[in-house]
Amino acid sequence: MAELTMVSAVCQALGRALEDDKDVVLLGEDVGVNGGVFRATEGLQEIYGADRVIDTPLAEAGIGGVTVGMAAAGLKPVAEFQFLGFIYSAFDQIISHVARLRNRTRGRLSCPLVIRAPYGGGIHGPEHHSESTEAIFAHIPGLRVVIPSSPLRAYGLLLAAIRNPDPVMFLEPKRIYRTVKQEVPDDGEALPLDLCFVLREGSDVTLVSWGAAVAETLAAAETLAGMGIEAEVIDVATLTPLDMPTILSSVEKTGRCVIVHEAPYTGGFGAEIAARLAEKGLLHLLSPVLRVTGYDTVIPYAKNEHRYLVSEKRIIDAVRRTVAFPEEP
Repeated sequence: MAELTMVSAVCQALGRALEDDKDVVLLGEDVGVNGGVFRATEGLQEIYGADRVIDTPLAEAGIGGVTVGMAAAGLKPVAEFQFLGFIYSAFDQIISHVARLRNRTRGRLSCPLVIRAPYGGGIHGPEHHSESTEAIFAHIPGLRVVIPSSPLRAYGLLLAAIRNPDPVMFLEPKRIYRTVKQEVPDDGEALPLDLCFVLREGSDVTLVSWGAAVAETLAAAETLAGMGIEAEVIDVATLTPLDMPTILSSVEKTGRCVIVHEAPYTGGFGAEIAARLAEKGLLHLLSPVLRVTGYDTVIPYAKNEHRYLVSEKRIIDAVRRTVAFPEEP
């Protein structure tokens, strides 16, 4: 079995969905002839035709509106926005209509659609090409927010998102589009939404992360093991609805938690997890919950991008502080 990158796994999942369900359609800027800006839809229009893999104008608000109409009419559209930072002109459609259609019609209409968007830094793009604004969508009732962290999870979670009867924001961390390879069988098997994945067992501290930052988190856990600190690593995967029981169960065991994400510190989704730990897990905590995040600035241009992104060193430093609490290491 060939090993796939994440972007290839996404393409494989989209091909499987098109093959299995005639109601699935893909649309977006350059997704057809060119196969997408990152080639996530490469070759699919040649196989399934221009009426199912549809090139759209450069009009994000229009893509949002057409997608709602398709879903309401019984199709299962998968819309690609080239970068998450380009999605803001479609906010009205996503927040006012996509997220509310089932509620507004009292269940008469549903909105089974997926909005795909590459997001995050690490490819030396300008600021609108590099933002991590997942917390905005996590705040909107009616939207699922799903973020894969590996090729295998990208395949399984994307299939689950397409088959889900409600709208899903599927955010793809482009920094790891081609840096990680895994064997990904094209078996049509979906992974469960709304559940965290425990990637590594540990007893001393719980590390919670998602998206591209999972790579640095796992690397930090391996380095910490050499220091005698066993870290449990949790990939959140579905931000909303959040699988808090898995995180709480881990923190009950370890007594400590460090949350790692690329988005800015203030208002990042890590703050929601920390608040729930304070509310429901306070008596199990042996030290304060710490966060390792991006900074409260616009992500810098290529020369200084590495200073913004979370690093293995910053994660290790935070873990050492929380393990040593109340004394600094």
